[in-house]
Amino acid sequence: MNILEVDNLHVSYGPVQALRGVDISVEKGNVVAILGANGAGKTTLLKAITGIVPPLQGDIRYDGESIVGESVERIAYKGITHVPEGRQIFSDLTVEENLRIGAFTMKADTLPLSRVNESLRADKKIMQQINSASENDPDIHLSKKQMIANNLARVHHFFPVLKERAEQTAATLSGGEMQMLAIGRALMSRPTLLVLDEPSLGLAPKIVENIFDIINELNALGISILIVEQNALMALRISNYAYALQTGRIFKEGPSDALQKDEELIAAYLGG
Repeated sequence: MNILEVDNLHVSYGPVQALRGVDISVEKGNVVAILGANGAGKTTLLKAITGIVPPLQGDIRYDGESIVGESVERIAYKGITHVPEGRQIFSDLTVEENLRIGAFTMKADTLPLSRVNESLRADKKIMQQINSASENDPDIHLSKKQMIANNLARVHHFFPVLKERAEQTAATLSGGEMQMLAIGRALMSRPTLLVLDEPSLGLAPKIVENIFDIINELNALGISILIVEQNALMALRISNYAYALQTGRIFKEGPSDALQKDEELIAAYLGG
């Protein structure tokens, strides 16, 4: 089942046509990579999906429902969270304030008891709910405050440095830490589809490996991921399926393991 479907998408910036009839889909639980040179239309595609740029033509469906014309906030509320190129964190705010902003579109919810973070089990009210839960109803309703605490704990699990830097202003972080903060902020809204634009941009190779390991872990939790990445080899290694954009059109697509052996794609993106 596809969580995202993009059909015949056209996007223009005035007289410049950035996307020309693009079709992509993301199967639920999968990682899908978008490859392409600068100016191919990759970022425009993500912006159209997340409501930042309106399409000229075509449809975008999320969980079977069209989201064309929906506001950025409404799309985020539905479960699509965008980590933009360049991170775009709030430099003057602390690390924790940045993370809490990410929870703006999150609502109170019901979670399986197994997914309630250990840090919340010290909460007396939650413990009462846990102790009274029957085998036939192993779920627990969390308030928004409790959900934020649960999600903060989860972000700190993936990015321990963000807990250590909680009271620092975001401007004092390294480039890698800023990227971790941008992803952590996105996770605070509990997305079902995480949209990543160039997460490795400007980072040292070791940090890039760490970021991609975490992307794999997030996917293992059931989060579907759509990633734009110029490091084509790394993107193909972590994804299930990939599309290659060229001048606003899809010129190549297929399972990622097959595309790693595609001679045309190797010549264009993988160094010959």
